[in-house]
Amino acid sequence: MTVFAAASLKTALDEISAKFEADTGHRTALSLAGSSLLARQIALGAPADIYLPASPDWMDYLQDQNRIVPSSRRDLLGNRLVLVAPKQSARIITGFEDPVLFDQLGQGKLAMALVEAVPAGIYGKSAFETLGLWPDLASHIAQTDNVRVALALVAAGAAPLGVVYASDAQAEPRVSVLAEFPAHSHAPIRYPLAKVQGAGGPAVEAFYSYLQGPEARDAFVSAGFDVIAE
Repeated sequence: MTVFAAASLKTALDEISAKFEADTGHRTALSLAGSSLLARQIALGAPADIYLPASPDWMDYLQDQNRIVPSSRRDLLGNRLVLVAPKQSARIITGFEDPVLFDQLGQGKLAMALVEAVPAGIYGKSAFETLGLWPDLASHIAQTDNVRVALALVAAGAAPLGVVYASDAQAEPRVSVLAEFPAHSHAPIRYPLAKVQGAGGPAVEAFYSYLQGPEARDAFVSAGFDVIAE
């Protein structure tokens, strides 16, 4: 049973799948990457059973192509968007209007997931546009394949700033959160869940239900996500 899921879910899904396997005896395979890449792979026939992206848009893309089971679709999780810096270099700021914020960027790059394809990058670009900062920042962006690569660049000190989800920042002790983007600055961050057309069998049904159950809920909350499905 194969799960295609957004890279930002790695910490939570590693824990959830391990407990699921121990509890049920079923085996799971996690394919974690940018939501856009995974959606295109499913559209081309990749053998996925469950899809859990970081944006409704890519679920819409697959639904339009009749590649998911519409009745199985539901919004499972929410998240928040934050600006991070390497822990050893983080400076106290008062908000996105604080000039100290971009003093910290200097001649370095701001790490973000792909701003036209990957949800974290799309949300981030939208937020900077809303805040009136994108024109000054656009030429200083280092784009990455997914949000966890952007996080890794900041954690390693290779980028002085980065845009990631709050759950990513929580999972990486080498970064500090400088500021949280205002909720109004970007579309709500939602992680929809669905079964892929053609998927079936006890393992798929069991894990699909498990992701919505109390054990998974606790793991998601512990990892910094907002659980919005009942």
